[in-house]
Amino acid sequence: MKQGFPIATRGQRIGLLGGSFDPAHEGHAHITREAMRRFGLDRVWWLVSPGNPLKPRGPAPMASRIAQARRVMADPKVTITGLEAQLGTRYTAQTLARLTALYPGVHFVWLMGADNLAQFDLWEDWRGIFARVPVGVLARPGHRMVTGQARAARIYASARLPAEQALLLPFARRPAWCFVQMPMSDLSSSAIRAGGEWRAR
Repeated sequence: MKQGFPIATRGQRIGLLGGSFDPAHEGHAHITREAMRRFGLDRVWWLVSPGNPLKPRGPAPMASRIAQARRVMADPKVTITGLEAQLGTRYTAQTLARLTALYPGVHFVWLMGADNLAQFDLWEDWRGIFARVPVGVLARPGHRMVTGQARAARIYASARLPAEQALLLPFARRPAWCFVQMPMSDLSSSAIRAGGEWRAR
């Protein structure tokens, strides 16, 4: 294992929640707790990205975003990381390829909100993501029906696990994904930035 990387042992179920976290907020913490419960995860790693290729403006400095994330999500089962910067990867598919090679035998699950599923087919090598790890999709405000509309969801309809089998997702043969409903938070990073509450730049 590389020095400074999180520790994980063979057989563990680890959720990966990626994003700019610009800034991290209670909504991120909420979906993390729900994901651990619904998908039976041992731990969740937040992957605070250097930047989002789909967003036109750059985020606040990495150190500020990681510090804020640690304030928001102070849970011993959640690790806040800058792994993408450490790995030198730009896209999620590249990050997952590196992590699955570095942690053989670990059951990774890629976590995302339903709002991201709506545009998932725009991600670099998005089919490669489905091929490499199971995907856990959590409901987000305004996106309850996205599972029937998103192109990725339609293409991989036969790979969808019903919500009542969500605990099986970490062990599912890939491709596999599962959408779960949950109590939702209306918080968003963009709204916090627009309100002037995030001044880390």
